Amino acid sequence: MTLALDTSALLGRYLSGPHLRLVHEAMAADPDWCASALARAEALGIVERVCDVPADGDRIRRALADDWERIHVVPVDQACLDRATELTRTHPLRTVDALHLAAADRLPRPLRFVTFDPRQIPVALDLGFEVIST
Repeated sequence: MTLALDTSALLGRYLSGPHLRLVHEAMAADPDWCASALARAEALGIVERVCDVPADGDRIRRALADDWERIHVVPVDQACLDRATELTRTHPLRTVDALHLAAADRLPRPLRFVTFDPRQIPVALDLGFEVIST
């Protein structure tokens, strides 16, 4: 089994709230973690907006850097961009969401996809992913 994480899942791993336990359980149950190359950049760019205390942002950035060493990174290359384009033509997706899904679609099946973005869930299910969400 392979576990694909989008940005909301990555951040859910570090932020207190309803997603924390679910992400930790999914990652503990599956040692093969994957994410698009975009996920790290997107997560790091959002950290300041989701943290009220600067020290929390520093903690999250360090934890993400540590985890990123274990994550198999799916490149956002031309193949990924082409697949994302197809997905945006056939589904009501933002480009950023289509890129996460296109990257995950390149991974071997069976695939578990962790997201808390309601726009991604129906498309992930259409692609045959087992979706982990709230």
